Amino acid sequence: MIRSGLSLSVVLLLSIPAAFAQTDGGAKKEYVPFCIGFYNIENLYDTIDSPDTDDAEWLPGSAKQWGAKRYQHKVEKMGEVIGTMAKDLSANGLGLIGLAEVENRTVLEDLVKAKAIAGRHYGIVHHDSPDRRGVDVAMLYDPSRFTVLNERTYTVHNPADTSWRTRDQLVVTGVADGDTLSVIVAHWPSRRGGESRSRPLRVLAAEVGRHIVDSLAQAHPRGRVAYMGDLNDDPVDISVNKFLKSSGDKTKAVDGRLFNPMFDLFNKGIGSLAWRDSWNLFDQIILSPNLVTGDGGRYHYYGTRVYNEPYMRQTEGNFQGYPLRTYVGDQYVDGWSDHFPVFVILVRDK
Repeated sequence: MIRSGLSLSVVLLLSIPAAFAQTDGGAKKEYVPFCIGFYNIENLYDTIDSPDTDDAEWLPGSAKQWGAKRYQHKVEKMGEVIGTMAKDLSANGLGLIGLAEVENRTVLEDLVKAKAIAGRHYGIVHHDSPDRRGVDVAMLYDPSRFTVLNERTYTVHNPADTSWRTRDQLVVTGVADGDTLSVIVAHWPSRRGGESRSRPLRVLAAEVGRHIVDSLAQAHPRGRVAYMGDLNDDPVDISVNKFLKSSGDKTKAVDGRLFNPMFDLFNKGIGSLAWRDSWNLFDQIILSPNLVTGDGGRYHYYGTRVYNEPYMRQTEGNFQGYPLRTYVGDQYVDGWSDHFPVFVILVRDK
């Protein structure tokens, strides 16, 4: 399944044209793309001890031998991936990207200075979360194409355990090439302890996400929303389709129900991470109905990709085809992340 899933993903990647031109009644119609991405960049920690978080394994002298050289190398590698995503569609690549597993604002300030993306002058939106590991979500944006109007976070609470902590959900509203757009970046609780046992925690996160979407819709009925993140569940799981209220069928994305373009990819065996010889598509970007149709703005949905370039994959052994990560346990393997990034293509008339 691993090899066939990746093969399908590559075919899909190549099937989307670099030049947005379609024939409409004999006339050639051209489009301008705006691409939005998401990437779990897997444990981007600095080398400085933060007493309020559990970051001991990411300090110099730890079993991982994490230090300034490896940290800077990781930053450059993350910049390389972000810099090449959507480059075949838009000269400046991504208009914005949500991130997961960043320790603090400092690592983001280093990331936007990485050689591959320094020239884009990405802006940063980040807030510290209460997560015990000290990892947060964040968003980078191209200030020439996106202007931030408002930002805030929502905390996920567990009524059954008031000491429980997870990542906040980040909400950023801005203007993308003239269109008002709200982006929600999330990193739902993991499957640690088992999928079924941990499921209620992801349902809690989904309910918070749905509350955010509904609040935005109430304030701006024609508002356009993209919900993105590492959801630690697949598009078919109840947290995503029932509690977040999403569907893989565009015709059912009405009356507030979101459209999940990752649904079809998952059903074709395409994933963003692999576990025990099967693919999961935890990394998703889910869209409000009017962002699909273009109602209320100029941009509308065109396509989606799992960005799984060959250089980002393991090339041999039992895990051939898997994302090549930075560490396997405490062994440094000099990879990128245990997740592939994803992005959605929005277009408007040229």
